[in-house]
Amino acid sequence: MRRRNFLKKTVSATMVGIIGAELVFSATMPEGYIPLGLQEPDPFKMFNKDPEMVVLNNKPWNMEAQAHLLDDKITPNKYMFIRNNGIIPEKVDVSGWTLTIDGESVGEKRTYALADLKSKFKQYTYQLTLECGGNGRSEFDPPAKGNQWTIGAVSCAKWTGVRLRDVLEDAGIKDSAVYIGYHAADSHLSRDPKKEPISRGAPMAKALQDETLLAFQMNEQDIPLVHGYPIRLVAGGWPASVSGKWITRISIRNKVHDGTKMTGTAYRVPCNPVAPGEKVKDEDMCIIESMPVKSLITYPKTNLRRKKTEYTRSCMGG
Repeated sequence: MRRRNFLKKTVSATMVGIIGAELVFSATMPEGYIPLGLQEPDPFKMFNKDPEMVVLNNKPWNMEAQAHLLDDKITPNKYMFIRNNGIIPEKVDVSGWTLTIDGESVGEKRTYALADLKSKFKQYTYQLTLECGGNGRSEFDPPAKGNQWTIGAVSCAKWTGVRLRDVLEDAGIKDSAVYIGYHAADSHLSRDPKKEPISRGAPMAKALQDETLLAFQMNEQDIPLVHGYPIRLVAGGWPASVSGKWITRISIRNKVHDGTKMTGTAYRVPCNPVAPGEKVKDEDMCIIESMPVKSLITYPKTNLRRKKTEYTRSCMGG
């Protein structure tokens, strides 16, 4: 108890020193809470994000945009949401990075160096929408578990890479192929090397679409580390969890992929409409695939108020 009180007083005193005033509600701060401004490292500087972005979680890092930040036709990095399930890779050796294609439905295991992928296959650029499957969760009633995303876990950047289809066909796809599953270089929060933080995938029809990419550029620059450098999947229009980051291996499966966060209720919705909050059996839950079209107002900014002089001028035809 003494240690907790000491920490609260220390944090409060530090904030007073920074802002030059008493910290309101400091006595009721949750145990262990450290205001974002005192956290190290600074996520906005670390990820090159705009200060108006909103941090929802730091273990793992999850961050969203506010609606007015998404007014660009092509979403820049500084406004792109971050969705992680594990720890971002801490060391990336591009020269030694490889992508392995294996599984029950491939002729034989194939491994490609990053340089091979860039030189052997034709490159394509598409502007694609990525949206977290939980975007808008904060509006659910009754509330749902997980990060309480508002409306900012969506982006529409330009992605450059090679078609996943071309690589899979080069490796050799058997007629028994049903699904692909990805595996990546991020670490489980426990740092247990035997656990994957996430390993999802998509049916072959989606994997073989022209616009499904193994991407290595975002907006004509190397993909930022937090968004999947040096190579990631991009499967636009489906939950962004299908677009795995830091990809090192893709399995061609003869069944629906059963990796981490592919079973149970993860990234699934009731196959048929149910009443809000109603419990649904696992077998009656269907994997989220194509995301429904949504719209949001990015301009004018929420709660924007015009100055009185500007309003008067506009009414007079000025």
